[in-house]
Amino acid sequence: MQARAFWKMIVADRSDFLTRVIELLKDNNISFCVLGGQAVNAYAEPVVSLDLDVVVAVDQIEVAEALLGAEFRVERFPHSLNVSALGSDLRVQIQTDPRYGSFIERSAVRDVLGLQLPVASVEDVLQGKIWAALDPGRRPSKRQKDLADIARLIENFPALRALIPPELLARLV
Repeated sequence: MQARAFWKMIVADRSDFLTRVIELLKDNNISFCVLGGQAVNAYAEPVVSLDLDVVVAVDQIEVAEALLGAEFRVERFPHSLNVSALGSDLRVQIQTDPRYGSFIERSAVRDVLGLQLPVASVEDVLQGKIWAALDPGRRPSKRQKDLADIARLIENFPALRALIPPELLARLV
């Protein structure tokens, strides 16, 4: 079974939500890239997730929100827009934290869930995971997953270990 078919089955994406979101962004020249766990999957052995995290160019967030809101359910949170649709358990989370904005210019096309999508550089993916793992407002279980993602990245890219703050290195197994 191909990665995309497997993932669509796992997230019960009967509405082809992922493809529709990506096409909407591309058709409207919205600059974006994948980050978070699916970006880690593009660089390391994949782990199943119901989320797809992306960052949209800071000056295009409002346009993206309006376009997505016309077709999908969009909820605004302090640092993200969460996009969902009937017929899919997939959640697309658009990061609105401006720290992620520069990730887009350093992204490159990689395989994500059987699709060729722009993915943040491995160093930027790591930086995002470091920010998440150090965020005291984030649920402890999410921070543990962030640590596991950091470990997955440094297994494949040992030189990245030098970029990890000592307080996180001490928590890695």
